[in-house]
Amino acid sequence: MSVLRNLEAKLEGLVQGAFSRAFKSGVQPVELARKLAKEMDSHKAQSISRVYVPNQYTVWLSPQDREQFSGYESALTKELSDHLLEHARAEGLTVATRPSVAFETDERLGVGEFGIQAQLLYAPEDDSQEPEPAGFGQTMVYSANRAERPLEEPEDPEGPARATRALLVGGGKRRMLSGERLVLGRSREADLVVDDPNVSRRHAELRRDGAEWEIVDLGSTNGVKVNGRRVEQVRLEPGDGIVLGTYEMSFEVE
Repeated sequence: MSVLRNLEAKLEGLVQGAFSRAFKSGVQPVELARKLAKEMDSHKAQSISRVYVPNQYTVWLSPQDREQFSGYESALTKELSDHLLEHARAEGLTVATRPSVAFETDERLGVGEFGIQAQLLYAPEDDSQEPEPAGFGQTMVYSANRAERPLEEPEDPEGPARATRALLVGGGKRRMLSGERLVLGRSREADLVVDDPNVSRRHAELRRDGAEWEIVDLGSTNGVKVNGRRVEQVRLEPGDGIVLGTYEMSFEVE
């Protein structure tokens, strides 16, 4: 509790005590810190030598609570990030990058309720086994007078919700795709390193267009095949089999 009290004192100092007045009936910053650390501890991914935890956290607030934070949001997210980094170090946990905390608004939440979505992104390439992505798509809701619960996704009148993440599966690993462009190749400078002598240093590139992905051959020596057919550029569908040189993997969505 001393760490949380120290955090609370720092937050109050930033706004000369305004937090204690502004949040009497809403979301308390110290409670955000407590639950963010809980989410970190709940989403661990074990590699051979390390225990990875999420490094990206989205905090969902009701419109009323988000408005209360409006004057202090930047300072608060920085302090919460510092708190998560300190917590990870104290527990011997590995974060691939400095933890980031961002606030968003969700009208389904009532005053005093908040949701947290924890995500593990950008796993480092120097470990011999990449951890599983943890915590994607699951937002937990907390409040003072209700048990924690998952935030249910709104129903889509046109059909089920679309997948929220894409992955490459191969070589016993599952690599989550993020960003707009990802280079695949043997080079350690590639975004997704494929350790295979038949793969060129910059073999292919994955390009994102909205919710869709395509793969492009970057002039590789041994080419790119999708579902057994050599391609220069093609849009990927869930379940497509991809071969770079002789390295096999598949494109999946969840």
